[in-house]
Amino acid sequence: MTVSLVGAGPGDPELITVKGLARLRACDVLVYDRLVAAELVDEAPDDALRIERDRLEQDEVNEVLVSLGRRGDEVVRLKGGDPLLFGRGGEEALALARAEVPFEIVPGVSSLASVPGSVGIPVTHRGLASAVTAFAAHDVESLDVAALARMPGTLVAYMGGARADRLARRLIEHGLPASTPAAVIVRGTLPDEQVIVSPLGAVAAAPGTPALVVIGDVVGVRALLAVRRSAA
Repeated sequence: MTVSLVGAGPGDPELITVKGLARLRACDVLVYDRLVAAELVDEAPDDALRIERDRLEQDEVNEVLVSLGRRGDEVVRLKGGDPLLFGRGGEEALALARAEVPFEIVPGVSSLASVPGSVGIPVTHRGLASAVTAFAAHDVESLDVAALARMPGTLVAYMGGARADRLARRLIEHGLPASTPAAVIVRGTLPDEQVIVSPLGAVAAAPGTPALVVIGDVVGVRALLAVRRSAA
């Protein structure tokens, strides 16, 4: 294997998979996202070349992975969450496949369920939600909000924290009750995470990034569970 597309998990460095950590510890080159925990970057061998992805455009990342893979280096492309869920891992895998560079995909713990779950919000719950709709909300105005407002179950918005208030207003305009429970989770699974629970009609923009917005009756389960994260 020459290129491994590895999911780093939602933030907490302990949430990387055993397989992902093994690949990381054996790599010659590490190409990593800005949001990947520094502790994981430090797991690469001391002599490994480290390349921060955020300085590169996506096409440049693809070219780097192909070039390094053709050279025969053991390359780890470390991505937040899961590589194939809003991680553009599919684009990188296609670039490698077209160039006939051997690669593998090492799934990661996605923030879709792990971030809400870590703060006591189950994205599905019997009697409340049997379906989950995940969507990217960095461009709220381009969303088919009418369709989202009709979706059953739980809505989970990625990359929409800065526009969470606008997303909420648009969903209400298209029929979702303003009383619908909602939560904005900032830096989920990390020691400085913030969880802001409110009715949809009172949702405000997230006070930081990354942020996940969860909308639906399942948010109310958090108060029932009264989860308190361990300091350990």
